[in-house]
Amino acid sequence: MRYESRYESTVTSLSWIPSEAVTGATRAAFDSGFTHYDDPPPAEFGTIEELRAADRFRFANVLRAWIDVDASGRVAGGGYAGGGIMGITTLRLAGLSHVFQAVALPDIRRPPERGETWMRFTQTTGGRTAVPMPRPVRRRPFVQWQSPLVWTTLSLTLHADGRAEYELTGASRFPRHWVYDASGRLACKSSLTDYANWAQLSFGRHTPWGDEDSPALVTAVETALEQALSVQLMRGAARPRISQLEPGAELVRQGDFGQDVYLLLDGVIRVERDGNQLAEYGPGAMLGERAAVEAGTRTSTLVAATRCRVASVPAVQLDLSDLAELATGHRREEGVRG
Repeated sequence: MRYESRYESTVTSLSWIPSEAVTGATRAAFDSGFTHYDDPPPAEFGTIEELRAADRFRFANVLRAWIDVDASGRVAGGGYAGGGIMGITTLRLAGLSHVFQAVALPDIRRPPERGETWMRFTQTTGGRTAVPMPRPVRRRPFVQWQSPLVWTTLSLTLHADGRAEYELTGASRFPRHWVYDASGRLACKSSLTDYANWAQLSFGRHTPWGDEDSPALVTAVETALEQALSVQLMRGAARPRISQLEPGAELVRQGDFGQDVYLLLDGVIRVERDGNQLAEYGPGAMLGERAAVEAGTRTSTLVAATRCRVASVPAVQLDLSDLAELATGHRREEGVRG
């Protein structure tokens, strides 16, 4: 059979451990330097090999796929490429360090779904660290020695007209997962980490290698200006205050006075004005800057839609011209952020 066209595309997830994501007794190992948090991966990358060599992620899911389209415009066939890439774990003690290669589990590739003009590919990759993590757990056998499993599940739909659509359909509750398009540009993020539940539940059959995946809560990517301001907030002269919010708790209330600016580290914040829901935002969003540059009055109410972690500093610690630019952009968006 003669094929008119072949179309290929790629979607990639990079998974990493942000500061403030680890809770409980294990946090001491990170804070002491025995092991380490990760800097955020870049907003755009060249090759996955360069990132791996620079130790910029804990594991990656690279889903590549192709389709052949016949002369009538129908999908005649297709297939998978790519796969999972595990990173390393470096432990340090008394001036010594040792690198442990993470353990990969077999990639899971579902049989492609297909219609006349499209084909959808779904791939799960992941594994665990080689370092033991003894802990009590909620299910039998009630004690685990090996570390919990991490994974992402990606889908990629290729169309006969050359279009490609992708989605993060499932992921472990820890660590953070970022999704990149075919050009290597950051496209969306998982918005919620839950270290405690991950450590307690993600083993055995309660993983994709058993009979259970975890749905991923995904949010849009913040702007370049927000990325720059978040670095100022987290690495400025004064240490930011870290707050935790339970679902339904208010971060700020419309009409109140306030001069703090907030960076959402984890979770989803809902924006409300006059009782109406306007938007939801995920990790990396800067919030509250309009009050800082517009007489100090909150223009909307910010409510935790999920459990959230938020960093805050007084607005005077940030570049006020950048805050004003951010506020101008938000006014064009009908001023949905407090």
